[in-house]
Amino acid sequence: MNRKAIIIGNSDGIGLAVTGQLLKDGWNVNGFSRSRSPIKNSSYSHVVCDVTSNEYINKLRMVVKKGGTPDLCIYCPGIGELLDLDDMDTDIKTFDINLMGMVRTISVVIPAMEESGEGHFIGISSFADEMHSYDSPAYHASKAGLTNYLESMALALEDTPVKITNVRFGFVNTKMAKGDVKPFIMSVEKAVKHIMKCMKKKPARYSAPAIAIPFIKFRKMMLNLKIFFK
Repeated sequence: MNRKAIIIGNSDGIGLAVTGQLLKDGWNVNGFSRSRSPIKNSSYSHVVCDVTSNEYINKLRMVVKKGGTPDLCIYCPGIGELLDLDDMDTDIKTFDINLMGMVRTISVVIPAMEESGEGHFIGISSFADEMHSYDSPAYHASKAGLTNYLESMALALEDTPVKITNVRFGFVNTKMAKGDVKPFIMSVEKAVKHIMKCMKKKPARYSAPAIAIPFIKFRKMMLNLKIFFK
C-alpha cells in the first residue's frame, strides 16, 4: 500500500518542493494552502484553505477520514514581517499562522496517528526561535513557541510509535528570506534533502546548516548582553 502524506502550506517554497519529491518517490499526497497548487498528478489532491480559517480543522478532518491517517504530515506555512507599531494586526496574523495553525493541525493529525499506531509529524521552525528581535519580534517569538511546543510534544509521545520532528533552518532561498544579508543561505532543494533525512531518522530536533549553529549562539549571547546590560 502506498504511503500517505499531508503537506500543509505547499503552493510554493519548501512545501511545494517536498511535495514534488514525495510524489516522485511514490507517495500519495494531500496538500493544503491558501492558493491553488501547480501540481498535476494522479496521486495528488489539493484543498484550498487558509490555516487561520474557521473551516480549516473540519476540512483537515475530512481529508484524514476520507484518505486515512497519514504516515507523514509536514507543516510548512510561515510569515514574518517587520514590526509596525501602527498596524499590530500583522503580529496577530504571524502568531496565528506560524504557531496556532500548527497547533490546529496537530489537534487533528496526532490523535489519528496515535490511534493507528504510527505516524510522523514534521514542523518547520527556524534558528530565529532562540533569539530576541527588535525588528521582527512576532516572527521570532512564534518560532520559539513552535519549537517549544513541538519538542514538548516529542517528549509526550516518546514512548509511542508516533514521532515528532522540529526542523530548524537558517535562511532558505524562498520568498520568506528577507533582508540584505543572508548568511549560510541554502537552496530549497538542499532543504528538501534535509527533510528527507529527517523522515528516515525521525529525530526530535534537526538543525541545518550545522555550520551556522555556533554563529547563532554567539548572536544570541550578544543580543542578551544588549538587553540585560544596557
